[in-house]
Amino acid sequence: MTPEEEEIIRRRQKSRAVMTALLLVAMCILFYLITIVRIGTAG
Repeated sequence: MTPEEEEIIRRRQKSRAVMTALLLVAMCILFYLITIVRIGTAG
């Protein structure tokens, strides 16, 4: 495998990791907001 191909693969892996992290953060925020709304309406 050439260095150029390795760089392309490494770049794809990094972008996939960043997207996974952003998705995880978005889900945490969503669950947090849902919890706040449910607690607010219960009281």
